[in-house]
Amino acid sequence: MGNLFCCVQVDQSTVAIKERFGKFDDVLEPGCHCLPWFLGSQLAGHLTLRLQQLDVRCETKTKDNVFVNVVASIQYRALADKASDAFYKLSNTRSQIQAYVFDVIRASVPKLNLDDTFEQKNEIAKAVEEELEKAMSAYGYEIVQTLIVDIEPDEHVKRAMNEINAAARMRVAANEKAEAEKILQIKRAEGEAESKYLSGLGIARQRQAIVDGLRDSVLGFSVNVPGTTAKDVMDMVLVTQYFDTMKEIGAASKSSAVFIPHGPGAVRDIATQIRDGLLQGSHAQQQ
Repeated sequence: MGNLFCCVQVDQSTVAIKERFGKFDDVLEPGCHCLPWFLGSQLAGHLTLRLQQLDVRCETKTKDNVFVNVVASIQYRALADKASDAFYKLSNTRSQIQAYVFDVIRASVPKLNLDDTFEQKNEIAKAVEEELEKAMSAYGYEIVQTLIVDIEPDEHVKRAMNEINAAARMRVAANEKAEAEKILQIKRAEGEAESKYLSGLGIARQRQAIVDGLRDSVLGFSVNVPGTTAKDVMDMVLVTQYFDTMKEIGAASKSSAVFIPHGPGAVRDIATQIRDGLLQGSHAQQQ
């Protein structure tokens, strides 16, 4: 019906290309326009001015011979003041942009190692944007933004990179664990040394107390019981110590069986042997 009354409607964010007898005549802005077809005017087509996005997936290899898939996202739009160039100069805009993206990525990525590719993806995106801006401006298009949204190495390469990272973390963890065990062993050795030192002091004090007690016992018994000699007192003390030892051995729950003579004559022999050993040691020291 619109063609019958020579009226056409152009939607918002869109322009229409008007031709007269097959030649470009004008760019129609959004709204209603009169298009007298009987005078040779016709509508060649519409051109959107909206922002468009094209995702380009490009396979290439890095400097260290690792094949990667680089995914670039190109945001572009046609310029209203260059609508005729955008409509007539390119037959397939998306294919043209894709070709330029392939060219720039395959020229940039092979100069970088795999790790540098991940670190310098902004520089790659900037190089793609500059090249596209320079090329597509002649065709009436504006490159709004270019993003490198993904870099995908081969699956085997990703697995190897993960294993390298895991091995590095395990090495750090092993070093930390070894340092902790080292500190623990040092502290344990210091504690054991301190414990042995204090135990030695305790044994020395115990022995000194025993000697002092025996001396005081001998002196006190000799004073309180007239007629007794130091030998008699020493025999009594040794017999008392002997029975205390027997009592402790029998009271221990996990003690091993010890068979020793325990008759009165045997006790006297033990006392004689201990006394003779002490006398022989004193005589040897005096010589």
